[in-house]
Amino acid sequence: MNKIKRLFLTVFLTALTCTLPAQESMLKEAETAYTGEDYNRAAELYEDILKTYGNSYTVYYNLGNAYYKAGRIASAILNYERALLMNPGDKDLRHNLAVARLRTDKIEPVGEFFLTGWFRTVQNLFRIDTWAMIGLACFVLFIGCLALYFFSKRMALKKSGFYVGTVLLAWVIVANVFAWNQRQALQNRNGAIIFAPTVTVKSSPDNSGTDLFVLHEGTKVFINSTVGEWNEIELEDGNVGWIRRKDLEKI
Repeated sequence: MNKIKRLFLTVFLTALTCTLPAQESMLKEAETAYTGEDYNRAAELYEDILKTYGNSYTVYYNLGNAYYKAGRIASAILNYERALLMNPGDKDLRHNLAVARLRTDKIEPVGEFFLTGWFRTVQNLFRIDTWAMIGLACFVLFIGCLALYFFSKRMALKKSGFYVGTVLLAWVIVANVFAWNQRQALQNRNGAIIFAPTVTVKSSPDNSGTDLFVLHEGTKVFINSTVGEWNEIELEDGNVGWIRRKDLEKI
């Protein structure tokens, strides 16, 4: 059994040491292509990195930049949105996404209750792992305050332990709620980007449906349901209709 464990560990470490230099080499090659203004080549390399080594916020972000420079706006927005799911607090990313959206259909979002907007703004300050660390740190401190409250002989320390512990417990709950919400958004993706140059949105999932409105490449939509080759989509302004699944790409 020990021999098997040592063999497994050796194989794992060998694979790891071979993988890291290969990934770094591909990243450097992509960066070189980007700085050399060969944006399509850079995009190809970043796509290969994602296929080979899995999801990465940084790679999605760089891929979005490469596609934007190449004039492929829909692909740029798609990858910015994917990066945003993984790191919603990145200001540079949000700025680049906002600039890219200027070249698509202008959709005015439906107004929301100010507390909902504030909640989302605070939630997007950090990534999932950061909120998880904050929650863990607050929980450890909460345990310390609990010990202070039960075992301290001084009333002032007991009161401090109680009040500070209450605040810390609230932050434990809040941090975990934020992390859970971000994880749900990452796992249950219903956003999508239009990839066809022009799409006519129908009132029903068939070609005989009434034409409702027209969307253009790069516009973000949300998928409500699917019927065959058709998706019911909703815009940020609340408009709803049907388009063919082949005309969009899920975030």
